[in-house]
Amino acid sequence: MPALPGVFALRGEDPRAEPYLTRTADIRRRMTRLLNPPEEQSKRLNLRDRVRTIEYTVTGSEFESLLVLYDAASSCFGAVEARRRLRLHTPFFLRLTMGSAHPRVYSTNRLSKRGLDQTYGPFPSRAAAERYCDAVLDLFKLRRCYEDLEVSPTHPGCAYGEMKKCIAPCNMTCTADEYAAEARAVEAFFQTHGESMLAGIGLERDRASVEMEFEKAAALHEQHQKVKAAAGLADDLVSPVPKLAAVIVQQAAGRDTESLDAAVFMLRGGCLVGPDRLSTLGVRAVKEQTSVGSSLFAQPLMLQAVPLDDGPVAAVESPEVRADHVLATLESRVRESVDLATMSDHLSLFRRWYYRPEKQRAGELFFPNPDGSWPVRRILRGAARMAIGEVKFMAETQRAAAPEAKVKILHEGREGVERVVPVVPRGKKAKAAGLEVSVPTSNDEAV
Repeated sequence: MPALPGVFALRGEDPRAEPYLTRTADIRRRMTRLLNPPEEQSKRLNLRDRVRTIEYTVTGSEFESLLVLYDAASSCFGAVEARRRLRLHTPFFLRLTMGSAHPRVYSTNRLSKRGLDQTYGPFPSRAAAERYCDAVLDLFKLRRCYEDLEVSPTHPGCAYGEMKKCIAPCNMTCTADEYAAEARAVEAFFQTHGESMLAGIGLERDRASVEMEFEKAAALHEQHQKVKAAAGLADDLVSPVPKLAAVIVQQAAGRDTESLDAAVFMLRGGCLVGPDRLSTLGVRAVKEQTSVGSSLFAQPLMLQAVPLDDGPVAAVESPEVRADHVLATLESRVRESVDLATMSDHLSLFRRWYYRPEKQRAGELFFPNPDGSWPVRRILRGAARMAIGEVKFMAETQRAAAPEAKVKILHEGREGVERVVPVVPRGKKAKAAGLEVSVPTSNDEAV
């Protein structure tokens, strides 16, 4: 068994019996714990006498382990039981009912095929979705009531209408066209993450400033800050479910020190596909270059193999071509029609990984460009960081010491503590060598 992270299943003699299915950070260590001869008076689970078949899959990251475990549990126990075992819950979204006569916005964790185009999310929690919803409705005058409106001039209205926070379509205070225009403005705000409103306010503010109407410019600036704060309550991920798209880069399964591959996943239309391995051979990572210098010794992945014979040189695919091929492969694996239960489970798995604190979220995420294309070079640099691992700073080059340089041995004779340090010259020798040493003049400065 490999000492690598993965997902495994232990099966007994009866093929109809449920297997022991789980994920682990070290397959060999977990197998040793479960299948070794049991210790005396030990209450630890031991399956040595029951297991007849072992199945396992090596994974490269926790994200991949969760996805593999979900697929394995769905095939072994069914989708409902897999959802219960992994504790998957549908994320919360904001639903804009543009198809109704009087549209409104509300938070929900139920997906329907009819309203997917006006379902925005996912959010980390219900509180986050409602906080964003309230902040957006404070900028517009869309209704907040839940009743099926029966428009009548004698309708009593509600408190929001009295506070001028609703244009009150219930008692015909506004026309149907005016309310539809307000609903379209809210939809544009959701679609553009507030840019549809921020752009107009910014232009008016600049115009008022040029015309020296400073009071109006100050009021518009305050409104601009309010709109910007409301838009900032939603993450960049929040968008209509059919338009959800992202590329997730993780460490590849079975990664070793010589491997230059990364695992690439894709989120498209609320469903996850992958992984597919992406080779980063020939990729020049900016982070590594700035950290360890431009030396060829520090950048072995910069070099490409050159044949020594005089025969024809085979064409070598560029990293961009390889990345385009991987992305096209993942795009082809995206299913056009997916049941809502599977979509909900995939979004729950993705939400669980994405909304973690940044320091605890392993891997990198990339959103598509405004024109719908993928940022290939950024994805390649992220894949290179995943393949290389953490940056290791190159040790300082040992320079030839000056003839007059002296050293001093600290803690001589003490094992593990003894070290040799250079003695900094002072006085005339320091000035001659261009070294200025500041000496503290009091005990406070010394401390």
